[in-house]
Amino acid sequence: MNYWLVKTEPNTYSWDDFVNLGKDHWDGVRNYAARKQMMAMKVDDQVLFYHSVNEKSVVGIAQVVKEFYSDPTTDDDRWVVVDLVPVKPLVHPVSLDQIKNDQRLEEMVLIHNSRLSVQPVKKEEFDVILKLGDA
Repeated sequence: MNYWLVKTEPNTYSWDDFVNLGKDHWDGVRNYAARKQMMAMKVDDQVLFYHSVNEKSVVGIAQVVKEFYSDPTTDDDRWVVVDLVPVKPLVHPVSLDQIKNDQRLEEMVLIHNSRLSVQPVKKEEFDVILKLGDA
């Protein structure tokens, strides 16, 4: 199993929007590095759901339920989506400041490449985030 983090602007698409849908494809990714990460996602991989912009916090856990396929929002076949389902919200959102100040997370991609919208997470990092969020 692999672990990931996906970023979204909550005023555009929030955790609550995702939960209300119950399942959704992760679309709109137009970055080759993020596309590469999406193409590596496998069914049952676990995903941290991160609100960017003002909140800058991990707010929930999702799961991959369908591996990559062509993005239905564009005719450009270079872009892909994966299907995700919400698993559960974090009791306490884990802020970017908490992540930056936790020595166990000092190598996390989010800190070193914060603009990447889909990024890998090490199992140890995933577990720390869950503990910090009381998940």
